[in-house]
Amino acid sequence: MGNFAANEGLSVFVILVWLGINAYLFVQFYMNFLTERWFYTRVLLGDALSWARAPAACLNFNCMLILLPVCRNLLSFLRGSIQCCSRTAARQLDRNITFHKLVAYMIAFHTAVHIIAHLFNFEWFMGAQLYRNSSSLPFVLSQIGTGDNASYLNPIRTDQTNPTIVMFTTIAGLTGVVITLALILIITSSMEVIRRSYFEVFWYTHHLFIIFFIGLVFHGFGRIVRGQTATSLLENKPSQCADQFESWGKNGTFCPKPEFAGNPPMTWKWVVGPMILYVCERLVRFYRSQQKVVITKVVMHPSKTLELQMKRKGFRMEVGQYVFMQCPCVSQLEWHPFTLTSAPEEDHFSVHIRIVGDWTQGLYEACGGDKNETQEAWKLPKMAIDGPFGTASEDVFGYEVVMLVGAGIGVTPFASVLKSVWYKHIQENQNVFTKKIYFYWLCPETQAFEWFADLLQSLEGQMTEKGMVDFLSYNIYLTRWKETEAAHFRVHHEAENDPITGLKQKTLYGKPNWDNEFTTIGTKETYELDVNCKMLGVFLCGPTQLADVLEKQCLSHSEAGVKFIFNKENF
Repeated sequence: MGNFAANEGLSVFVILVWLGINAYLFVQFYMNFLTERWFYTRVLLGDALSWARAPAACLNFNCMLILLPVCRNLLSFLRGSIQCCSRTAARQLDRNITFHKLVAYMIAFHTAVHIIAHLFNFEWFMGAQLYRNSSSLPFVLSQIGTGDNASYLNPIRTDQTNPTIVMFTTIAGLTGVVITLALILIITSSMEVIRRSYFEVFWYTHHLFIIFFIGLVFHGFGRIVRGQTATSLLENKPSQCADQFESWGKNGTFCPKPEFAGNPPMTWKWVVGPMILYVCERLVRFYRSQQKVVITKVVMHPSKTLELQMKRKGFRMEVGQYVFMQCPCVSQLEWHPFTLTSAPEEDHFSVHIRIVGDWTQGLYEACGGDKNETQEAWKLPKMAIDGPFGTASEDVFGYEVVMLVGAGIGVTPFASVLKSVWYKHIQENQNVFTKKIYFYWLCPETQAFEWFADLLQSLEGQMTEKGMVDFLSYNIYLTRWKETEAAHFRVHHEAENDPITGLKQKTLYGKPNWDNEFTTIGTKETYELDVNCKMLGVFLCGPTQLADVLEKQCLSHSEAGVKFIFNKENF
């Protein structure tokens, strides 16, 4: 239970508060439309009125939130501000995309309820006009305002039309259709299968959010849903006058015709603040993108991995951070996130890019990756950089003992961490709080090990030279291999150095038994950790399936009070 509270307590609290606010708004606005002011509107629409207005209030709240998790610069500022006070609170900011998705799902849900309710509302509106009976209260209400059109209740003013025409000829109807289409495209293109295979589709359709918010702001200006005015309520109380509707406004009656008006638009008040913040965010990004970036070195690694070493004036970074990159000669609009693999102590910053899609292939070719000769410096493409931005890996040096788990190219943030460790020990920095690192790297192909093996060899030699062989414990796993490779591995298995990486530590085959690994580390560190600081940081950059496994292990292993604190890269 203690581990769950440490790992998930604040996240659960935030989600419960968010769900609670949604529930409160839904119930509150549902009840608001059961009051006397909306009595005559309910005569026409029944319960569908409340079912339309309650989700609209929740939509306002969630549309206020949806932009905040993607304000990267704001989150980076907040992370740096609160990290010194609460590492747990800072870790919640690393789950910004998860929260962004949850809010999007909530918007989709309330939009569906809102649309279905309004489909019923328009049918009721149309039915009241078609059933032309002066002894029917819905028909009488529908005829109010026919002459001057000033105080109508039914937005369908004639029986010679249909709801579809009204939908496309009113502000509310037209903006509603536009909003719905934009939302459908945004959500469907965000599915993982599309995002992974057709990133450009995801990228471009996601920018329909601009149309979505414009439509959202103007959606309420039509004031289609109308209630009785405060002045009219004093003269025509529904509890006294509803049964006398046939004599409304006639001589000798104390019940004049009721007057109606729509609520003023409220959505803009909810979203104007986040929209201004997001505009400022984009202005900061634009300013950063205009700063000159110089590519100082290009390295083509095996397994189609491209390393770019770059410099930009005033660039400062911490371990494990990431940047967004744009290459105008490949795409003028696309920005992609990449983890920094350099250390803060180096005079440049670098990224390692696996060539897996159209954009990365275009960058690979622009840097001369498809050519045999060396690319001349002046022919290298212009790059724009936004960042750096904080991630969970920044907290590595805040733990006395850490586990680093990388899968494939997911090892990149830990390259920065291990390089920084190497520099700190070379410089004999005595302020390194971390005393032990357990490093795990799972990789499906032997070529991918090559670019990272040099760093591990340097660390291995450095730790041996300084008598710190126990500081770094690393385990490299090859998860797939060919029969020909297996024969080669068997022949050279007894060699002093590993035949794949050249390290003294031999490569392991298959996947780790995480239960055994956590049990062994937990048991060992129970006796070695400071009695006042029995927390062990677990950091992952890898697929969701592996994240689920490690998070469960963190929750289930609490050996003699040691708490495994789970952190995952989420950009």
